[in-house]
Amino acid sequence: MEILGSTFDDSVFSEARDRVCVSLSSYKAKVCEPQWFCESAALDTDDSLEKQKVYKFRGDLAVRQGKYQEALDAYSSCLELIADNNLTIRRDVLEGMARCCTKLGQTDQALELADLLSKEASNTCHLTGLLLLKVSIYQNFRDVGSKMSSLQQLCSLLPFNPWHWCNLGQTCLQLLESDRATGSSSPQRCEPAGEQKDGQIVEQQEELDEDRIWLKACMCFIRTRLLLRILRQQQSSFVLQRSESALQTTEEALQWLNPKETTLQAITEVMSEDLIPEKMREDYQDGESLGSVCVQSFRERWWNKVLLTGVLETDGPHRNAKS
Repeated sequence: MEILGSTFDDSVFSEARDRVCVSLSSYKAKVCEPQWFCESAALDTDDSLEKQKVYKFRGDLAVRQGKYQEALDAYSSCLELIADNNLTIRRDVLEGMARCCTKLGQTDQALELADLLSKEASNTCHLTGLLLLKVSIYQNFRDVGSKMSSLQQLCSLLPFNPWHWCNLGQTCLQLLESDRATGSSSPQRCEPAGEQKDGQIVEQQEELDEDRIWLKACMCFIRTRLLLRILRQQQSSFVLQRSESALQTTEEALQWLNPKETTLQAITEVMSEDLIPEKMREDYQDGESLGSVCVQSFRERWWNKVLLTGVLETDGPHRNAKS
């Protein structure tokens, strides 16, 4: 079964072209010492591109060393030297700056940089990277509602990626576990990071109701299980091992959630509606231009349908506790 871009182009197997060897008159390899860009002499040049590289490398190294303010300063200097048409490096540097701001506790600055990346996003790869960045930012500032919203957007954008579904399910599960540990009647709700409209805040708070979080966790882990079972048919080696491990974790999570068999059947029916190989190939949009992508919302595509099954009327954490 060939799905999700697992086929090869015929050109891969075509015969190689005859190449004409041309002897070079001279060749002198450039030798760089380890961390050469850390030397002060590395900036003794009028070449703006060379300076850009130096600042970029310094920023990357500082991030690896956990020196986030130093990295932010280096990235800021690098950004000033990047040409307007060099969008790839620009996005890379902006994301690095946002992650540094996150580590430094600078919420507003991190979200402003994420917003800038959002305005410049032109394809699904850009949007995926942006949403993953937002998940990291919201997680760091404990904004659970916004984190879940970003994960739901990831699931809508890449509906056949089991890891986004698993991440969303784990987030819901952590909320429920925290709720049981503290003995509160509803999960802790944190102030949203950044500015949001009142309607968005109210909607997020409604979605943090314990029964709804339980239901969302169930649907996410069921979806994860369905996807992993499909994908492992074309996997091997460590990739297959990772999927098998995730499947076991998913089964354990569902045992902890303890939905009734009728609930499992109802949710499975909804979450498997679009898991048809032909449809999966049609809906595979990774790397496409945002102008040609049609993304159906999480609520419209799955959540409303799951709610319509009525499983919360007969199942859920409160009813399980009573029984």
